[in-house]
Amino acid sequence: MRHRKGYRKLRRDSAHRMALLRNLVTSLIENERIITTVAKAKEARKFAEKMMTLAKEDNLHNRRKVHSFLYKKEAVWKLFEVLAPRFQDRNSGYTRIIKLPNRRKGDGAELAILEFVDYEFTPKERKKE
Repeated sequence: MRHRKGYRKLRRDSAHRMALLRNLVTSLIENERIITTVAKAKEARKFAEKMMTLAKEDNLHNRRKVHSFLYKKEAVWKLFEVLAPRFQDRNSGYTRIIKLPNRRKGDGAELAILEFVDYEFTPKERKKE
């Protein structure tokens, strides 16, 4: 029975797992879109939602809590100054997970895109040679 099994261990010990999730959330905030495995995306989503909820109310306590979780000052700044105002009217559901059709070539893991809901894809301009 799976009663009271509240999270995925991702085959890592607790410190390694927490570092992995902190890195994923920091990268998500910096790039607004990341590609990872489905299991990692589902776990990282929980923490990304919590960080966004904290950032919507900009005060010193929330900034310190977010800063203690994220690795980079630039990510904290972007979360509070850029992303939180965009989601001010939204109560929850700031991220989405899109499963990719192809599996990873090396180990066959299912891949997914974790992105913010209002993310709009803009293709990069081609370099003029």
